[in-house]
Amino acid sequence: MLKTIFFDLDDTLLDFTRAEAEAIRRALTEADVPAGAEVLRRYHEINAAQWELLEEGKLTRDQVLVRRFELLFGELGLSRPAGRICLQYEEYLKQGHWFVPGAQALLAELSPRYGLYLASNGSAAVQHSRLDSAGIRPYFRDIFISEEMGADKPGLAFFEACFARIPGFSRETALMVGDSLTSDIRGGRNAGLRTCWFDPLGKPRRADIVPDYRITALDQLPALLRTL
Repeated sequence: MLKTIFFDLDDTLLDFTRAEAEAIRRALTEADVPAGAEVLRRYHEINAAQWELLEEGKLTRDQVLVRRFELLFGELGLSRPAGRICLQYEEYLKQGHWFVPGAQALLAELSPRYGLYLASNGSAAVQHSRLDSAGIRPYFRDIFISEEMGADKPGLAFFEACFARIPGFSRETALMVGDSLTSDIRGGRNAGLRTCWFDPLGKPRRADIVPDYRITALDQLPALLRTL
């Protein structure tokens, strides 16, 4: 019987893609950097690639945060203070939130029946601010943010640290739900959890990272859980 559910936050419960676009547009505009659709798209691609390098252990968190801007400005042929602009971007990212459709209703439905836990790789200051803004903190029995845990998803050390804080935890009765194959699904599987890939965009599948379950909308999850 399923007892414990780990949820990713960004683009699983809160719409990070929209929040990212708004924050980066504001930060770049203030720095007199073109912030049109193509530049925003390219930043998103560069940023995602840097986080994947973090997941593979090839970059540190601090390197990721600054390197994404250095690479963007290099492609644009611009000289800008990447570290300072990164800090401004994160300040804007803290402000406000947008929900993935169905997220609020899902958490309200599931929290009385399961132990819900948040498992995020995001910046601690940013994630805590967004959780407070969204008002969803009370749904979770504990919140695990990699910056505070001393390890990142998909590393086993991150998940082991989470497990150690949950009384009576059992892998056999737990599920990891998230949108990232490389972080949430690979990490959950490596830690011995069943995994559910939230895939609303129909992303390409990977033969080397196979989730146990796949949903395309959050409102599909309760029916799946009733079968577990």
